[in-house]
Amino acid sequence: MERFWLVLAIVVFFLLCLWGMYVGWRRKSRSQSARVPPFPPIPEDPGEVLLESAGVYLATTTAGNWQDRIVTRGAGLRTGAVWRLHAGGIAVERGGAPDFWIPREAVTGVRRDTKIAGKVMGTDALLVLTWRLGDVDLDTGFRGDDLEDYPQWIEQLKIKGGAQ
Repeated sequence: MERFWLVLAIVVFFLLCLWGMYVGWRRKSRSQSARVPPFPPIPEDPGEVLLESAGVYLATTTAGNWQDRIVTRGAGLRTGAVWRLHAGGIAVERGGAPDFWIPREAVTGVRRDTKIAGKVMGTDALLVLTWRLGDVDLDTGFRGDDLEDYPQWIEQLKIKGGAQ
């Protein structure tokens, strides 16, 4: 009988931990939905595809704070994704989560990095776009299937007249 109560206590503790994580995620989502505007939808006709990469959408965080994941409106879900560069912006098409558009004029930087919320790599295996949405600066991270695409992305998205 003593073992039963011990197992029951462990199961209850585990369920309380899950419930606490769920409540925390929801609270963070609600507070961010007031601060972070909705991500723009992909235009119906974005134009010709200039560059395309498949891989994994990792996360969007507040710029410069690699662990402050944006979780509102489905942005916190890690999914398989395809990034398509068009003249007007980047289409982020995610399987099982809302797609969104990063307008080209909103991009303020692009770099290779080793970390973004929930993912740390030993090499510069992540492509991170810094962009502005309303009054908020964001970093969006992507782990491409082919890392050889990264220099093309960086070259295409260079900010005219400034450094990355």
